[in-house]
Amino acid sequence: MLTIDDFDFALPSALIAQYPAAERTASRLLQLSDDSLHDRRFSDLPELIAAGDLLVLNDTRVIRARLLGRKESGGQIEVLIERITDARHALAQIRASKSPKAGSRIVLEDAITMIVRGRSGEHGEFFTLELTCDGDLWTLIEKHGRLPLPPYITHAAGSDDEARYQTVFARHPGAVAAPTAGLHFDDELLGQLAARAVEVAWLTLHVGAGTFQPVRVQAVAEHRMHAERFEIPPATITAIARARARGGKVIAVGTTSLRALEAAALDGELRAGAAETDLFITPGYRFQVVDQLITNFHLPKSTLLMLVSAFAGLDAIRSAYRHAITQGYRFFSYGDAMLLSRH
Repeated sequence: MLTIDDFDFALPSALIAQYPAAERTASRLLQLSDDSLHDRRFSDLPELIAAGDLLVLNDTRVIRARLLGRKESGGQIEVLIERITDARHALAQIRASKSPKAGSRIVLEDAITMIVRGRSGEHGEFFTLELTCDGDLWTLIEKHGRLPLPPYITHAAGSDDEARYQTVFARHPGAVAAPTAGLHFDDELLGQLAARAVEVAWLTLHVGAGTFQPVRVQAVAEHRMHAERFEIPPATITAIARARARGGKVIAVGTTSLRALEAAALDGELRAGAAETDLFITPGYRFQVVDQLITNFHLPKSTLLMLVSAFAGLDAIRSAYRHAITQGYRFFSYGDAMLLSRH
């Protein structure tokens, strides 16, 4: 039986990247291939992917989901939007010295007035909020909210983060965390891949705040994943079929792309459309769609570390992480990347 301790490792705090590389493609890339490790640069990627292979990228856009404010009692609060459910309602995490009561009013950024309608979610970690002022939530949050950098990044979001904590292909707003494997791509690299006959396809998975929630149980099998929304267009299903027909690999850019693709094929047939997934991928999972994965380095004991261990093999990931730490790779959202093959 796997426990969270099987996915623990000691990480020097100096290796937690606080800022992005000077250029998107300047990150390092650790390639794990045939049980061998190769130290490369992300700009080497076009040489590592064959003509006819297919990259699947997540085109979600991070919304300005962090808002500071106060309760009607005057107490200060911090709100992190989990998702906007419609123009007047949202699910959110609220940090406060004392949780607000259902029916109470909060004011965010001196501009957005909302009523707390109660708790939601399996662990009650989310509050349902209802807008009571003029406007719609999408517009108000974009105007008054703050970029929600991950909790392990210690500086407040600045202008550099506004640009670099979005992918260059971000299109559909709804995420509260970036699909970080995509942060390494720029337009020039995408052009180089196209020139080498590497096809690109798109999907959208809106990353939720739950991605940073710790696993609260010792036995991995007892953990329940948070749900995230995704949509896979018919053109992507067609592109995957074309890649298969010509003998090409399907390469997911990021764990979010992988989860969406595997969730859409759970009944044995990959289907287009919009849905939610709480798919929890751990060692022993049988992958149906993805052949290779581009991903960043993940937190100890995290569900994302469990996913990559399922994909590349637990022992192989342990070895790769030991190597990365020894070689000074940069970890987490602004850190370096890996190229993994399915074991």
